[in-house]
Amino acid sequence: MTTATVAVLDYGSGNLHSAVRALERTGARVALTADHSSIAEADGLVVPGVGAFASVMEGLAAVGGVDLVRRRHAAGQPTLGICVGLQVLFSLGTEHGAHADGVGLWPGEVARLDAPVVPHMGWSRVRAPAESRLFDGLREEYFYFVHSFAALSGPDHALTTTAVHGVPFVAAVEDGATCATQFHPEKSGDAGRALLTNWVRTLTTRPHDHLISEEQQ
Repeated sequence: MTTATVAVLDYGSGNLHSAVRALERTGARVALTADHSSIAEADGLVVPGVGAFASVMEGLAAVGGVDLVRRRHAAGQPTLGICVGLQVLFSLGTEHGAHADGVGLWPGEVARLDAPVVPHMGWSRVRAPAESRLFDGLREEYFYFVHSFAALSGPDHALTTTAVHGVPFVAAVEDGATCATQFHPEKSGDAGRALLTNWVRTLTTRPHDHLISEEQQ
């Protein structure tokens, strides 16, 4: 079996090394890098994120990550966002009355959860669509969340997995080669490892479209 190669985007987010270690446990070869040439040669890209929506967007912009993610999405090149790495794929983030533009792959706003206790910190069960590849064997498993903000609905054309904390919210999105989770798979024990293994497995069973040149994009 071909060993998948994964690049974790190095843009200063706080949980990069835990994501690297979790991905390595799936058997993938993992590199922490912001080098676009190295990322282009990898089978998949992971974009973790912790903290404020606007700060993550600033970090991405500093390493050319915003355009990189947009190009990969348009070209069908695999990308996985984690936590705020999911949130910034939406159009807009609202925190403490301030608005920040997101990467804009999906319409919608990320706003504060309407729940008795915020932040949402702990294990919650997800509800995944039957056709999900990311949640194969995990459609009603529990995953670990740490967040105060969330999107309440996913893009119409994509597969959306939900969870509930006060209100239903987006726990994951699968949109072609672009996937993202609001929870932290690297902190979710066996379920998280299985989900990352599912994602890594898709990298070696799809056409190698990561070889598409910049001119073809």
